Amino acid sequence: MMRRDRLARAMREVGGVARVERLRDRGVSRYDIEMAVREGWLRRVRVGWVALPDADPLRILAARHGVVLTCLTQARRLGLWVHDEKPALHLGAAPGSRGGKPDDARVHWAHPLVPRHPDSLEDPIENVLSMVATCEPHEQALATWESAFNHGLVDRQRLTGLPWGPAARRLLAEALPFADAGLETYLRTRLRWLRLPLYFQIWIAGHRVDAQIGERLVLQIDGATHVGAQRAEDIRHDAELKLRGYHVIRVGYHQVMNEWHVVQDQIMHAVAQGLHRARPA
Repeated sequence: MMRRDRLARAMREVGGVARVERLRDRGVSRYDIEMAVREGWLRRVRVGWVALPDADPLRILAARHGVVLTCLTQARRLGLWVHDEKPALHLGAAPGSRGGKPDDARVHWAHPLVPRHPDSLEDPIENVLSMVATCEPHEQALATWESAFNHGLVDRQRLTGLPWGPAARRLLAEALPFADAGLETYLRTRLRWLRLPLYFQIWIAGHRVDAQIGERLVLQIDGATHVGAQRAEDIRHDAELKLRGYHVIRVGYHQVMNEWHVVQDQIMHAVAQGLHRARPA
């Protein structure tokens, strides 16, 4: 029982998936590992790797194929904002490595900025951002980068000394560390050509607004929860804003992501009419 406890503890410490060699370094004998596999409470992933039956399926997949989870897949696992709700599986592999990879996966063969330990199944955040920079369009990649800053996973000083490629250098120069990443990133990049003051996630009349353009133009973006009591409260707040001299444009999340030309047209016409300016006293 003591041997099994030691093995179980060692497996938990490495996230449920481990190289046999690393378990041996932790004092677990090869005999104990083989007995655990035979008894069914450890499973052999591939030669030299074992996993707990309830281990993370993606970590097991990475171990089986000799890759790491990276790019959008690892970004989502870290809680970062990504554009696609269900992005394809993104894996990182050493250039020139062999072995079968899942048919439905996108494999990144680029050299990592931060060396990968042989035990690694998940890429470091720096490698994740590097892959995102070349995999995603600039606007979408910027949202993910700003999300990493916002979550405190990286800081500009830590990233500056790395040998980034051109796309990543541009992202590093533009990314704001305190942006509420995602929609705010999209709105900021899409509206800055107006050359008007832009404010995001600010409080007006007791409620937060998604964006304020100029002095009096408010853009509100409805999500899936804009029903029932939430809708009634939003209508009440819109009326309060209008009484205070604001012009409110309310659109849906789908419109921002997939019909931006419609949203932009409304904003342009509102600005043309001067609705972004405060009324004369």
